[in-house]
Amino acid sequence: MSDPELDCLLKEMSDVVDEAEHQAHLQNLQQLISQSAEPSTSQPSTSHPSNSKQDVRWNKRDSDGNIIYGRPRSSRKQAGPSHSQSRKTGVSNVRAPDTSGEVTSDFPSVTAESFLQELKRSLGEDIHEDETPPQASTDWSTRKSLISGWWEKERPRLVNTMVAGQHAATRICQHCGNGPAIIRCCDCRPHPFLCGQCDVRVHRGQVFHNRDSMTHGFFHPLPPTTCVVERVLTQCERLVPLEMPETICGCLRGSSTVNAGQSIVVVTMNACSPDMLAVSVDGNRKHYRFKSAARSEEQAIFDGVFIANDDDVGRFVDYVHTSTSHVSGRGVCGGQWSAARETSQKSSGKTDEEGLELAVCRHGVLLRALNMFRGEIFAYPLYLQKQMACKPVTFFAMDVACKYWPYLRRVTEKCPELQQLLTMRPFLSVFHAKAHDFKCEVKWSGAYQEGAGSTLGEEVEQCNAFLSRIAVTTKHMSKAGRIDMLTVMAMRWNKQKFDNLASTLARRYRKATVALQCQLHNLEAMKTEMDITDNQLESWIIDINEWAEATTSPNDADVAAVASRIEELVASVKRRSQRLYKDHDGCKGRARIRRKIREEKQNLNSVVDKYNTLVPNAEKLTLDTILSDEIVWPWQLTHGDLRTKRKAFDTVMAVRRLEEEKRILIAEMNKHWKSLCTRVDTLKQMSSQLSNVTSGETWGLLQDGIQGLQSLTMKNKQANNSMAKHAKNCYVQVLTETEIYFDNDSEEYHTSSDSEQD
Repeated sequence: MSDPELDCLLKEMSDVVDEAEHQAHLQNLQQLISQSAEPSTSQPSTSHPSNSKQDVRWNKRDSDGNIIYGRPRSSRKQAGPSHSQSRKTGVSNVRAPDTSGEVTSDFPSVTAESFLQELKRSLGEDIHEDETPPQASTDWSTRKSLISGWWEKERPRLVNTMVAGQHAATRICQHCGNGPAIIRCCDCRPHPFLCGQCDVRVHRGQVFHNRDSMTHGFFHPLPPTTCVVERVLTQCERLVPLEMPETICGCLRGSSTVNAGQSIVVVTMNACSPDMLAVSVDGNRKHYRFKSAARSEEQAIFDGVFIANDDDVGRFVDYVHTSTSHVSGRGVCGGQWSAARETSQKSSGKTDEEGLELAVCRHGVLLRALNMFRGEIFAYPLYLQKQMACKPVTFFAMDVACKYWPYLRRVTEKCPELQQLLTMRPFLSVFHAKAHDFKCEVKWSGAYQEGAGSTLGEEVEQCNAFLSRIAVTTKHMSKAGRIDMLTVMAMRWNKQKFDNLASTLARRYRKATVALQCQLHNLEAMKTEMDITDNQLESWIIDINEWAEATTSPNDADVAAVASRIEELVASVKRRSQRLYKDHDGCKGRARIRRKIREEKQNLNSVVDKYNTLVPNAEKLTLDTILSDEIVWPWQLTHGDLRTKRKAFDTVMAVRRLEEEKRILIAEMNKHWKSLCTRVDTLKQMSSQLSNVTSGETWGLLQDGIQGLQSLTMKNKQANNSMAKHAKNCYVQVLTETEIYFDNDSEEYHTSSDSEQD
């Protein structure tokens, strides 16, 4: 403590002592005055009110002589009426000492109750800022003012520290101690500064470290594939830190090399290998992304793995458009459907990616995807079909296959390298076909395609419903973050499908068996009711197919125009109703589409009235009739009993598809079982080899590494054994018509295609 401060304290102590002496003299004087004024020492006088008034206010002190202050002004109301009154009149709470008794102390006697009140009062007394530092307050405004003051004091220092940390000073490499440091690695603590040679050596295996270059006088972030050679940024190859096996399959030892290349994932289902029965493709407009979202230039971790590279898709679309000329002309069903606008251009609105085009197999496994920038043009499913053509695919399913297949034929005429795509067969999704014309349904629908079984072609809708859960988040992400998030979700979905494949196949086989028995019963009942033979049924089926292939139209031009308008409006209303919740994720968008549906229904009602006026002798049309699923246009009827033939046609087709489905499922269960057995045998062989090797003989691992790898192999072998055992039980029980319980299956999402058939 300095001398001025010590002198100040001594002076204050001297003043306190002098004040205490004056107070003692005043107290003695007051006692003498009181004794002389009272006639009796036993009772105080009450006849003269002036004598009861105290002229001196006593200051209370503690044992150290410090003044005990009273209650602060803000809390006086809680002190009680007696205290407030005494403060107003200037009378002390402590009475003057009684002179009749013996005085044993210089301080007046106090009771416990009055002492407690004084303590409470002293806790809230205002103190000078110089005596004690300010304490934390329960008042929010006080705390904010204190924090603001502290922040104002610390802000210059923090700003200086932050700016100083961005200075790329000249340093020496902390690893070799020779060359100048040109790389700062935030993960290589406590020695973050490296030269170019040490950077290559250290980060050859640590490819995901956060590195910055210092070559330009500031810290510049570097991707894993960039290094510094002679103070120049250079591209380099970085391999994921995985060990290379000595032999792969039947290749000779030493004949295999590792080269850096594009990441490629092959997603297959054991039940779909080596060939696929059907691939379903459709777009999801909910997976758009705003242009105003994060514009980071970072590379996606899973770029090109599940979602195709945008540049590759763009080049293919431009090639197709420049090679062929396209118009959005009428299709078989009538009307201009939004999914068939091949002339769509890139949106100039607030969105960058406008959606996602998906391709899945008939088991709902995600195979491939691409970003849409021009709406649902036909070039996008054409790109996915080209990607899927690397393995045999029987059916290519779409919700507008009736329009896509003529487009594909025109493209293959100008692009002969795509001729192989015509080996696939068109497949119109079963549920979407209900919104098409009946002729189109008979010609293109998967329910009437030989060899399709009970494949719906709607499996992509289940995947869209799952991926749409995160559409509300991905639309605000950066391009790279969105790609990675969707890829991770697709991997999670495919893993669930693979784990539950045995239960799914067994469940579908059981349902197909039950449904086949029901349809056979209906077929026999219909034959008995109509009194027809199998030969007559076969001739009816031929008549329906020939009618669907033929082109019929009214002879009168006015009636033909009205009939065409009715077809267009009906197709548009059904299309909008089916895609109401698929294309729009907000209430405002759905309200706009509902308003358009109401307007189209009003126009349709007036057109129907006009048709009934032009053809008074024909069957009257009503709005409810033509909007139903089972409508056959009167101007298309060439035979009076076409409705009866159609009913028989539907029943026979249902029986045939279910019989095909049972054969398809047996083949898929066989493929799945064989693949599981092959995997288990491979893991057994690998585990046996690991138990006999020594250090350095397997992928450069030490003895403890080999033991860890052996443990992992045993773990995978046990998991595959459990999966194979579960598949065996399911397949044996379903083929022997034993009751199966699927309560223990871990089916989290319950969105497999068989759930649509419940």
